[in-house]
Amino acid sequence: MTTEPQRCPWCGTDPLYVHYHDTVWGRPEYDDLALFEKLCLDGQQAGLSWLTILRKQENYRAAYAGFDPERIVRFTKNDIEQLLQNPGIVRNRLKVQSVIKNARGYLALREQGENFSSFLWQFVDGQPIQNHWQRFEQVPTTTPESEAMSKALKKAGFTFVGPTIVYAFMQATGMVNDHLVYCPAHEECKALAG
Repeated sequence: MTTEPQRCPWCGTDPLYVHYHDTVWGRPEYDDLALFEKLCLDGQQAGLSWLTILRKQENYRAAYAGFDPERIVRFTKNDIEQLLQNPGIVRNRLKVQSVIKNARGYLALREQGENFSSFLWQFVDGQPIQNHWQRFEQVPTTTPESEAMSKALKKAGFTFVGPTIVYAFMQATGMVNDHLVYCPAHEECKALAG
């Protein structure tokens, strides 16, 4: 009798969540627009479970022009009102406006000559931090790195980027490897980090 490898307990058994854990979470991401999308989606999660947002991810992509910052900054008041009526996303005015503010921040950084990926990865010196947690209870919700990134993002005009949201973002995009040591993904993510 073979047994399934033991995963991090947070993903449970929901097939979508398991797939996300096994193929996305903790894998280093360097693409500017993929990082922008993930940061915006993590902000949408505030007060909700990530699974709620994950189930709506394609709706968000459709609603926010594929997370193209240049298109998002041109959203009008009418576009915002339509988003607030869209049942496929979280209809919270502050969260809707945050994506638009974040797109402005993204473009402002680019105009200053900042590559978004490099800007974010600088907080971990360009290399994923490899943690070695035995139990989920050991994993922090913020770190000095997430606090520094949060502060820099806020200064750049981003919203819904508090240190806890930013740490979740760092975990998801592989800036931090927080897979538990017994999880097969821990070694996979470590290998991807080089």
